[in-house]
Amino acid sequence: MKRTGSVSARPPAMGVLIHYHEIALKGKNRGFFLRQIEANLLLTTRDLDCGPLRRPAGRLFLEMREETSWESLRQRLSWIFGIANFAPAFVMAPNLELLTKRIEEEVSGRSFRSFRVAARRAFKTFPQTSQEINEIIGARVQRICGASVDLTNPDLTIYIELLPHEAFLYFEKISGPGGLPVGTGGTVACLLSGGIDSPVAAYRMMKRGCRVVFVHFHSQPFADRTSQEKAIELVRLLTRYQFASCLYLVPFGEIQQEVVSHVTGRLRVVVYRRLMLRIAEQIAQKEGAKALVTGESLGQVSSQTIENIATIEQASTLPILRPLIGMDKDEITQQGQQIGSYDVSITPDQDCCSMFLSRQVATHTTPREVELAERPLDLERLVAQACSAAHSLELSFPA
Repeated sequence: MKRTGSVSARPPAMGVLIHYHEIALKGKNRGFFLRQIEANLLLTTRDLDCGPLRRPAGRLFLEMREETSWESLRQRLSWIFGIANFAPAFVMAPNLELLTKRIEEEVSGRSFRSFRVAARRAFKTFPQTSQEINEIIGARVQRICGASVDLTNPDLTIYIELLPHEAFLYFEKISGPGGLPVGTGGTVACLLSGGIDSPVAAYRMMKRGCRVVFVHFHSQPFADRTSQEKAIELVRLLTRYQFASCLYLVPFGEIQQEVVSHVTGRLRVVVYRRLMLRIAEQIAQKEGAKALVTGESLGQVSSQTIENIATIEQASTLPILRPLIGMDKDEITQQGQQIGSYDVSITPDQDCCSMFLSRQVATHTTPREVELAERPLDLERLVAQACSAAHSLELSFPA
């Protein structure tokens, strides 16, 4: 059977060559970022039969064994922030004749009409230049296969990377998620509603290197467990990006009921959100988180006007990060679909945000106005009540 130009369905011969991009720009701090991405690689592959992991100049190389599942490894690598691209690769001595023979063996059974050779010579003592290597190997491939050279859109690209003591050969370059390794950006606490937005917000903070603690508010005993089950499923999905997660499930129904008894309807949603921030801040401080994260998008709903956002954030002493603030619903939905959270998010549930909600919501509140509305509430007691009743779950990946 003839093989196509892609090798995604076949296991690598000896390992995976991993390239990073943003990490390379970190100067004197680069070692810190590299140690973290190496730790993350070992965590996500700990149940796969592969390794050791080593660090050739400007790259990472994860060795594989015959028993290693390439499809499983490929999927795991696509979830590790900090990876620009990766490739199943042969590794051998930096010898042009050995490289040429291996390439002849690999391409002789493939079906392709055009190709190009992309050689990178990382040290200048190698006898031939990159262009000369391209020409020598290209001529041999043409003689064997009769394919034409196409430097713009070839059916097959032959990648060669030459280092002082070894050479890497591969035929496929797979895009990674980019970003920074989780664990390099500190810890944040994300208010996870179970809707479309907040899981995407958490994902985007992980991509900037943050570890995320999750805080979900539910309305038990006035609602069933569906929102909690959704939150657990969303955190389980997101944990594949950070390998270990803590989820706090906070009962909020009785607090909402007390707010209803003392606060006029149009201000309730703002008071709810200020209380959520106060509670989440207490949890964040317990977990060592330095900021709160929300899925707010400016103007998306009536409570997310610039005035309401300013009024709500005044309740927290921690910084509040809003990675979705300038995105519209279509953009957020598209990213939710890409990361796999969307289908879980749209599952119907009894969300606390929709309970005890007035038909009218104030869109231009001021801190002074809401502080006056909160005076009948014992805020300190309500926050302590919620924190003491919160239940935490630990999730890990691989499970």
